[in-house]
Amino acid sequence: MSQILENIVIVGGGPVGATLALLLAKQGVASTVLEARKHGAAFGESRALALSYGSKRILEKLGVWNGLAKSATAINTIHVSQKGSLGRSLLKAADYQQEALGYVLSYGALTAALDELLVKEPAVNFIYEASAEAISHTATHASVTYRFSGETKTLSSSLLVLADGGRSLDNVAGLNKETKEYGHDALISKVSAELPHNNIAYERFAAMGPMALLPNGERDFSLVWTGKKEYITPLLNLSDEEFLSQFHEQFGDRVGRFLTVDKRMAFPLKLSQLKTIDTPHLVVIGNAAQTMHPVAGQGFNVGLRDAESLAQQIISTVPEDLGGQKMLLDYHASRQLDTKNGLQFTDFLVNIFSNNILGVSGLRSAGLGLFDVIKPIKRHLVSKMSFGK
Repeated sequence: MSQILENIVIVGGGPVGATLALLLAKQGVASTVLEARKHGAAFGESRALALSYGSKRILEKLGVWNGLAKSATAINTIHVSQKGSLGRSLLKAADYQQEALGYVLSYGALTAALDELLVKEPAVNFIYEASAEAISHTATHASVTYRFSGETKTLSSSLLVLADGGRSLDNVAGLNKETKEYGHDALISKVSAELPHNNIAYERFAAMGPMALLPNGERDFSLVWTGKKEYITPLLNLSDEEFLSQFHEQFGDRVGRFLTVDKRMAFPLKLSQLKTIDTPHLVVIGNAAQTMHPVAGQGFNVGLRDAESLAQQIISTVPEDLGGQKMLLDYHASRQLDTKNGLQFTDFLVNIFSNNILGVSGLRSAGLGLFDVIKPIKRHLVSKMSFGK
């Protein structure tokens, strides 16, 4: 077993970890990134990501957006409605002097665009097929033990960053995750519609659960349909025609008939937040630190803001204080409000719009109509969705 001392080690080379590495490299700070998958393995992933306007600005500063723009579909309007109700609300980018409220692109496209810049950065040492097996920390450093080319290796660092979605959290001393299970699943797929989307994203609250249609491509939508497991699981086994018929019945006629649906997948939904007890020289960001229900599209964007804030903290810290108590306290303080608000807002939406108690539906309908005419509340919501705090 070999051991090497590094300044910054990032475990997880997905978009959040890669963004952190690039942000540091732009300021001359070197890092080593450990990624379990092969180089290029994620380039073909079609899973949709909803990027906020603020996330797009982070990628612009890095020079990533130029190569991504052609692969992204802008969300200019968000249409929120409830089935069986006249109440609805519209959010329009033009009303808030933004070119878009957000963007939809594939995980693979973002990963490839980040990689294109990473390979040109001598300050970033990206090690693929490096699978983390254990993480520990002491008063002076943190360490990761990983497998690479059949050998067990260890890197020790004054600052170790966990950005792998939580896959390496098991048995890390000082880390405790609070989790709320919703008892709901999310079905994800891609559908094509009869009518053009006109860059409108739809949030539709129906009896079987909330659904989101995000414009993705010229006529396609990425679909996220959430609900109780007993509702969602049978949808996976329907024929395409039966599924599209049921979906149309729940969603309505706003984009005409639905013509095709891609492969359908489902996963359980939860809300979780990492409670850090005492982890000197170790910091956790992205989905490893917090997991949110996809109803508000906040999770990935909160992760990118984690990366941006941590990079700023690292750059402003003298080397001998890197990973020390003050630095970590300052970082957590800088992220506390954004993360807390994101978790609470997401949980609020799930509880309000997944509740079918008698009388609640009418209140939701009235609330949507009222929300549509109260401009300060809409402005606050758009700011939260776009930039976090």
